[in-house]
Amino acid sequence: MDAPTEGRGSQRCGYVGLVGRPNVGKSTLLNRLLGMKLSIVSRRPQTTRNRLIGVQTRGDTQFVYVDTPGLHGEQKKALNRYLNRSAVTALGDVDVVVMVVEPERWTDDDELVLKHLRRAGRPVVAVVNKVDLIPQKDRLLPFLEKLSQRFEFEEIVPLSASKGHNVEPLEEILRRFLPEAPFLFPEDQVTDRSERFLVAELIREQLMRTLGQEVPYSTTVEVEAFEDEDGRSRIAAVIWVERDGQKAIVIGKGGQQLKRIGQQARAQIQDLLERRVHLDLWVKIRDGWADDERAMKSLGYDD
Repeated sequence: MDAPTEGRGSQRCGYVGLVGRPNVGKSTLLNRLLGMKLSIVSRRPQTTRNRLIGVQTRGDTQFVYVDTPGLHGEQKKALNRYLNRSAVTALGDVDVVVMVVEPERWTDDDELVLKHLRRAGRPVVAVVNKVDLIPQKDRLLPFLEKLSQRFEFEEIVPLSASKGHNVEPLEEILRRFLPEAPFLFPEDQVTDRSERFLVAELIREQLMRTLGQEVPYSTTVEVEAFEDEDGRSRIAAVIWVERDGQKAIVIGKGGQQLKRIGQQARAQIQDLLERRVHLDLWVKIRDGWADDERAMKSLGYDD
């Protein structure tokens, strides 16, 4: 597929979908492209649960990046099905797709992503992320060759999102596929999400980073109160879990685990809001919420 014809003296604006299986670094790449932390990250798969738009305006071009949950074959719960629907739906609404993969690793979930890309019919740029973890660069060449045979990618770009290596050439490539169109957002806007949403995500990030293997996937966060007064924000949020045992783990002995989560989240929220924050956290039980579509909608997981 040929790239759009380059125009002169006109604005370009369009949507760029970031897709891939869980834990390949899509959110890290988004943050690097934006030059700021917008999407939460952790070493655990399925950290991203909602489509998140990040806006980057550079000169006459506005990139509207769409970070999506990782596509995965396992769909045991309603939450897993929601994550996949969210990612697949985004493919139909973008001008160009960035498929993020890891070097020297190809899984059934990567193949699932390609299956959906073939159906979407959008131009696709492959990004091979985490190349900084490959000590001998000549080992990368056979993987790149095999990758080029799997799909008709417009370009294949090896890079390191965490280190920022080779990210600028990716932007130059993506710009070619954006239509000539006026900007969709003010030049200083970076997302369409509310502060409430971003605050809830920062709290959930600490849950993903702090808790044991399974518990984070049974938690979600709901901001119940958000008030600004005297140059500071007072925020009250509920951490929802599915069972009594999970509640005890989140709280920890003598409340120390919850206190630690709150302290770490508060620091992140203060950086985001650029003001002092008073944060109150509670842990409550909502039995089986992750497999109950009505409960999920009430907690913000709504198509």
